[in-house]
Amino acid sequence: MGQKKPIKIYQGLQPFAFLFRIGVSVRNYLFDKGVLHSRTFPVPVICVGNITVGGTGKTPHTEYLIRLLKDQYQVAVLSRGYKRKSKGFVLAKPGTPMPEIGDEPYQMAHKFPYIYMAVDRDRCHGIGKLTDGQTTPGVGVIILDDAYQHRYVKAGRTILLIDYNRPIWQDCMLPAGRLREPQQGKRRADIIIVSKCPPYLSREEQKELRRNISPSSHQQLYFTTLSYGKLQPLFVNEAERALDSLLADEHILLVTGIASPAAIISRLKEHTAHIGTLTFADHHDFSEADLQRIEKEFDALPPKKLIITTEKDAARLLNHPAVSGKLKPYIYVLPVSVEFLNKEEQMFNQNIIEYVRENSRDSSLPEG
Repeated sequence: MGQKKPIKIYQGLQPFAFLFRIGVSVRNYLFDKGVLHSRTFPVPVICVGNITVGGTGKTPHTEYLIRLLKDQYQVAVLSRGYKRKSKGFVLAKPGTPMPEIGDEPYQMAHKFPYIYMAVDRDRCHGIGKLTDGQTTPGVGVIILDDAYQHRYVKAGRTILLIDYNRPIWQDCMLPAGRLREPQQGKRRADIIIVSKCPPYLSREEQKELRRNISPSSHQQLYFTTLSYGKLQPLFVNEAERALDSLLADEHILLVTGIASPAAIISRLKEHTAHIGTLTFADHHDFSEADLQRIEKEFDALPPKKLIITTEKDAARLLNHPAVSGKLKPYIYVLPVSVEFLNKEEQMFNQNIIEYVRENSRDSSLPEG
């Protein structure tokens, strides 16, 4: 088995976690028994989510689905738009600012300008807008980003992500741990993906993970790893840089506001040992003081240096008025994507494409 950091559990908060577990379990029971109703919709709906707070790789997996389906179908992505400044349904347009839709939707809207990117906390209302025939004409498939607990929508394919570094069977409920619901909620998934795996995960460890997850006969189980692309300058018109171009004596200031930067740090350490980190909370809204701190840390480094950040953080930095012209030439973005282990992407792709194809002409009316 690989070496992982032990999962931190706040034992003093266990009584509150017990109460939270009861509340969530009652809610799930009411849905399971039909007291609360889920709705179906006349277009294929794919849900990507987790039962853990943050950091399982939902956005890279959503982007994988976009790339898979974009050539055959008009794709729409619907997200909550976490920490956005707007309310209700918002459809991203070329000039929509990041605060109106949130950092991850902004990231996807700019990477994939040919899709419909929308945000709405009420997923049923959002899907209704996307399928009304006027707001987003021609939608062929809807991908729900982070909606595993939004059970008022009955997705045709539900994908559950489990972080390799934080197994749900070792975790506990909020606020003592990070589980949004008991791990039994995994039974609702059609597809389970263990994400953020080491690229050379052994067959023995995969078997042990499979035993711990114990998927049902109808569930497919996959393993994915993160793959990093070339460094892209955020502000200046310079060439991309392969990670292999980083020099052993080059100093890097890694600036992140994500749930877990450990995987990025590990990847960068393959090229240079000189890595300083400025870590902020997930979805952090950078202040002027934060930018001044970044500049101070960067100024203290030797001359051969650069700043690396994530795509999500880049969405919040791109139009930030406090980013100084002095820093802009040195800020690079590290893009991330997912790769399937065991060469099983073809099986996954076939599962998704067949579902969309078989349901693309579904004209049933919404239920519930």
